Amino acid sequence: MTQQMRARGRPKSFRKPEDIPRIQAVDRAIDVLETLARGGATSLSALAVEMDQSPATLYRILTTFRLRGLVENNDATQEWMIGASAFRIGAVYLRRSTVASRAMPAMRDLMAATGETANLGVEAEGQVMFIAQVETHESIRAFFPPGTQGPMHASGIGKALLASYAEARLQKLLENAVLTHYTPQTLTSPTALRADLAATRARGYAIDDNEKTPGMRCIAAPIFNHLGEAVAGISVSGPSNRLTADKVAQVGALVTSAANSISRALGADMGMVWLGNLDSNQD
Repeated sequence: MTQQMRARGRPKSFRKPEDIPRIQAVDRAIDVLETLARGGATSLSALAVEMDQSPATLYRILTTFRLRGLVENNDATQEWMIGASAFRIGAVYLRRSTVASRAMPAMRDLMAATGETANLGVEAEGQVMFIAQVETHESIRAFFPPGTQGPMHASGIGKALLASYAEARLQKLLENAVLTHYTPQTLTSPTALRADLAATRARGYAIDDNEKTPGMRCIAAPIFNHLGEAVAGISVSGPSNRLTADKVAQVGALVTSAANSISRALGADMGMVWLGNLDSNQD
């Protein structure tokens, strides 16, 4: 008897993710989690207004999530919030790689050396997603909670990663990217962005010079794994009046050194990545 092969990943009839029919109830339930994650604790009535959904429908979703620990309810205030089970599920993302745990000591040292916030981010579906941060003690500081996403073309980590990608991967990302204008300094044309990426490769670190948020500067470098692949980026970010133009080279050297240290901890051969072997990685 011929043994049927077990389905792996997706049904054979669906060739692309966009071909798969969406389940509306699941979509709505995930929308509830994402809305709570953005806004923090909120009442059922406020959530219903924000989502333009029936309170009765949302209550059924919330109580189901509460039974599974994905959300919690404060009886005193009647507010709903993300629960511990949602954190445990989300934390699996970080456990896929040791990059976050390997990076934390270097990030703490980087914050101590520069006096500014150190960030760790990865690419997620064409955007930068911040997965860890060591905050400065200064009252005015950059703040990117884990899970925050930002544009690749207007962030230090995003440009550090783009500059390290092989041409085919870079071209694909640029073809699908919308180079949104945020400030007068934002690079909104592929030509200007490519020129900036070339400069990034030449000096070894990327600079976000008020390109996403006026008055904020960010300096970043890529982190490589044992295969020589850029898997994350580390950065220092802060107000431009503290992270001044004359400090960029000094901070850039510190950020690059931290990135290289983490890369070596992940098994990367630093003689074969970034400037050393980028051209041979083109495909």
